[in-house]
Amino acid sequence: MKAEVARTPRQWKTIMLGWLCVLSLIALGVAHGQAVSFYLGANTKKCLKEEIHKDVLVTGEYDISEQPNSRVDLKITDSSGHILFSKEEASKGKFAFTTDDYDMFEICFHSKTPFGSSHGADQHITLTTKRGVEAKNYEDIAKAEKLKPLEVELRRLEDLSESIVNDFAYMKAREEEMRDTNESTNSRVLYFSVFSMFCLVGLATWQVLYLRRFFKAKKLIE
Repeated sequence: MKAEVARTPRQWKTIMLGWLCVLSLIALGVAHGQAVSFYLGANTKKCLKEEIHKDVLVTGEYDISEQPNSRVDLKITDSSGHILFSKEEASKGKFAFTTDDYDMFEICFHSKTPFGSSHGADQHITLTTKRGVEAKNYEDIAKAEKLKPLEVELRRLEDLSESIVNDFAYMKAREEEMRDTNESTNSRVLYFSVFSMFCLVGLATWQVLYLRRFFKAKKLIE
C-alpha cells in the first residue's frame, strides 16, 4: 500500500489555483460576449434575434456613427411585442434587462431621415451583447460583499457551473418533450395507417360485391 503524502497549505493553494485555471479556460469557452458590426442604410431597418432562457440577465452596449440629418431609433422587444428597451436618436449607450420566460428577443435599429429620403451615407453600428454569468459585474459584487480576488473567482465559477447545469437540465427537458411528441406522432400515424387499411379493405369488398351484383343483373355471370 502506498503511504498518503501530506500536503502543505502552500501545495493545496497551488492545486486550487491550478483547478481555477482549468475552470477559467472552460468558462472562456462557454461564456463569451457576442459582438456584431454592420452598416445601416438610410430609412432602413435591421433586426437581430436571439433565444434566451428564463431569468437570464442580458446586457448590451451599442455605438452608432453620426450622420447629418439622420437618426437611428433602437428598440428591443420580445416575441409578444413587449418593449424591453427603447431609445430614440440613439448614438452610444448601454442597456440591460432580465427575461421573465424562455423567449426570443429582437433588437431593431431603424434609420430615419427627413421627408423619408433614401439618400444618405450608411451609418456604422457596433453592438456587443452579454448574457448570464458574463453579464454580471463581479467587481461591484466584490466591493459590496468585500470579497477577495480568489473568492470573486470562486463566485464567478459557481455561477457559471449553475448556468451550465441549468442549460443541461433545459436540454434534457426539451429532449423528453421531443421524445414524447415523437412517440405520440408515431402512435397517431400507426392508428391512421390501420384505419386507412380497414377503409381500403372495406371499399374493395364493397366494390367486388357491387360488381358481382351488376354482372348478375346483366346476366353476364351466374
